[in-house]
Amino acid sequence: MLHVVTLVSHPAHPALRQEHMDALAAHLPAGASVHWLAPHIAADLSVPLDAALDKRQLADHLRASLKGAALDVIVQPAEGRRKKLFLADMDSTMIGQECIDELADFAGMKSHVAAITERAMRGEIEFEPALRERVALLKGLEADIIERVYQERIRLTSGAQELIGTMRAHGTYTALVSGGFTLFTQKVAAALGFDEHRGNRLIVEDDRFAGTVADPILGREAKLTTLISLRDAHKLSHDQTMAVGDGANDLAMLQEAGLGIAYHAKPAVAHAAHVRIDHADLTALLYMQGYNAADFSK
Repeated sequence: MLHVVTLVSHPAHPALRQEHMDALAAHLPAGASVHWLAPHIAADLSVPLDAALDKRQLADHLRASLKGAALDVIVQPAEGRRKKLFLADMDSTMIGQECIDELADFAGMKSHVAAITERAMRGEIEFEPALRERVALLKGLEADIIERVYQERIRLTSGAQELIGTMRAHGTYTALVSGGFTLFTQKVAAALGFDEHRGNRLIVEDDRFAGTVADPILGREAKLTTLISLRDAHKLSHDQTMAVGDGANDLAMLQEAGLGIAYHAKPAVAHAAHVRIDHADLTALLYMQGYNAADFSK
């Protein structure tokens, strides 16, 4: 069965050289063909492999052969690489920040809230009670602080605009699915051009946060359910779906997707997802689908 091994580096620090391709080829069956997707940034090696092989295990082995080079390695079947449904986490994935931590900074509690966030994203504590605990600490904060946080603190992740623009230009349905808040998802979804967004709703009373979040909470199971419902609504197969995230509440969604990507993720998530991206930016998700840099849209 024909497979593709994709190597990707961060476009701001192009690190991919022919010597890296040769190093990987030495661990693959003879006759692997090379196709460059972007000079010194991304390339494919096409090679026949046993369909039953553990693709994640092979990717780990090939990554180790690169001896610490800042390159990501993805192994997948050549057929069906381009996906028709894409779900993405928001905080620390499509944006570089955790919105609730930035809100907590204005309440003088960033370090405390950030510590809870980190534990929840690592899967050390349950997401829903951790969210309620953190939201309670925002009680009394003026709701219009959202706009200030968004303008001053929130930054789109490198490659996010190209990722969503290119996938939508090629007919993919895109959904931003966050355990964060709709007050932010609506802004990020609009900035990037997502088809839809889902998140948790902060309760506001008299223009201030009430310290509560509306039920039901969108967490691990809701993200999984969203993937399944959108897949069914668009009459797509399992293999036509892709999802990306970084935290423990993303893991069920990532494992259910045809291709689930752990993006600069917590260790447990990076270990369990189909693919891990540790070095590149979000354009890696385009390269792994076989897009050339010349194909990118914004």
